Amino acid sequence: MLIVSLVIALFFLISFLWAIKSGQYDDDYTPSVRILFEDELINNQNKNKNGNSEV
Repeated sequence: MLIVSLVIALFFLISFLWAIKSGQYDDDYTPSVRILFEDELINNQNKNKNGNSEV
């Protein structure tokens, strides 16, 4: 049982180190703020030349 636990712990350690090396945790601030600005981007894309929004 101890050997199985150590193998599982080693697997998670290697997975964590791989995620760090591949850049998974480089930018943790932008995704949390991106949802606040998503509506503005959609609204700006839907405006036509007259400034009216398309439906």
